[in-house]
Amino acid sequence: MPAKAAPLTVRSERIRQHLLTHAEEPGLAALAAKRFKITRQAANKYLRQLTAEGLLIATGSTRGRSYELATIEKHTFHYSITPDLAEDLVWSTGIRPLIANLPGNVLDIWNFGFTEIFNNAIDHSAGKRITVTLARTALNTKIVIRDDGVGIFKKIQKEKNLLDQRHAILELSKGKLTTDSKRHAGWGIFFTSRVVDLFQILSGGIYFSHQKTEDTDWILERDSPDTGGTTVFLTLKNDTKRTKKSVFEKFAVKNQWGFDKTVVPVDLVRYGNDQLVSRSQAKRLLARVDQFAEVVFDFGKVDSVGQAFADEIFRVFASANPKMKLTVLSANRSVQQVISAIQKEARKRV
Repeated sequence: MPAKAAPLTVRSERIRQHLLTHAEEPGLAALAAKRFKITRQAANKYLRQLTAEGLLIATGSTRGRSYELATIEKHTFHYSITPDLAEDLVWSTGIRPLIANLPGNVLDIWNFGFTEIFNNAIDHSAGKRITVTLARTALNTKIVIRDDGVGIFKKIQKEKNLLDQRHAILELSKGKLTTDSKRHAGWGIFFTSRVVDLFQILSGGIYFSHQKTEDTDWILERDSPDTGGTTVFLTLKNDTKRTKKSVFEKFAVKNQWGFDKTVVPVDLVRYGNDQLVSRSQAKRLLARVDQFAEVVFDFGKVDSVGQAFADEIFRVFASANPKMKLTVLSANRSVQQVISAIQKEARKRV
């Protein structure tokens, strides 16, 4: 006996949600019609309704019409950085009331992410002002926090005596990095980048991004002049089922709320088209990872590695840290063959 069809209201909501989620894809009506086995006329009717409700913006002629999510509300706030400025009060009196109707798990994520980034601007930016912009669509909420300080990558580079701002991003991506160890543990940016759907930093002409769906990191360098300051972009779906607790648990090995595991994007150690062949590159990648019980080396976007690079990580470092678990992620066949050969050699020498 065939299963009963979903009630029309539930089916309609699924179609609407699909159209909102894929709003910017070409051929939206045709794809929706195929997916839900409805006519294109019916799909276009849904699109007209969403546009009339102010949830979508339509541009172009009927045949070449394109859509994008409409901003249904937008707010901007300006704060002077003074000794009395407190991130928890900004959250509770300024930001939370604007998104109070979102699910509890979503509010919990926003509370954590917003206060961590806003506090970083207060304590570390050495700036005078912070600007916060909140914009909501039917699908997600974006919060942008900008300060007029020295710039996060530049400050980390200087305080930690690193090669350049790109090197600062590599260290930042590992977690447990702070320029004020007496007052901060260095967890904030790492976990904020993992709890939201899209985390972006623009500072000093360098753009860094971590995207949750693909769990990937990107760096883009611009030729535009450094205007100072740091801008952090946080984007989160309004109906995400993710919880802050579930994210923290992924990086805990010894206890529920520990930070014992990290993921290191290997690609970030490269400069331009450089190949990963030297021990110096490997040592740069390995800096500070001895603070963790488990390290996941993400080889996504890495086409090949040299013997010396792999040997420094998977034999020399592994032998010096026998209690640490080293895991390889997203390595292609070529990279995995080199690593496996090194690990086999290491076992012979034990």
